[in-house]
Amino acid sequence: MDITEVMTSNIETCNLKSSCGEVANMMKNLDVGVIPICEDNKLIGLITDRDLVIKGLANNFNANTQISEMITTDVITGTRHTSVEQAMEIMSQYQIRRLPIVDDGKLIGMVSLGDLAGSNASNKEAGKALEDISIPAEPTK
Repeated sequence: MDITEVMTSNIETCNLKSSCGEVANMMKNLDVGVIPICEDNKLIGLITDRDLVIKGLANNFNANTQISEMITTDVITGTRHTSVEQAMEIMSQYQIRRLPIVDDGKLIGMVSLGDLAGSNASNKEAGKALEDISIPAEPTK
């Protein structure tokens, strides 16, 4: 199965000048935990609800702080040619719950673990991906 069959394609994005407050409100209104950051339609990073807390609030940033200080820029992506099975492997390998799908650097969609679990992929494969993604990280010293 092709990833474009299960991905969400109408993705709301922000840019580097967006504030923490704007992003948090967008996450709340959309009921999502991640917002892609794009410039000129190109994916340049992601910001998660966890980023807002760990990189933002924990460092005394406020609602007016631009998210450019908090985004993750080393984003793992898939392409329109990625299969559902390949997406599960990528998400398991990198322990990520969401995989942006790009075409020539342009964001065309997002696939979540839930999207994959609801696809025609086997329940065993989806369960294995969830198990791999959910392995706790080792504490940093």
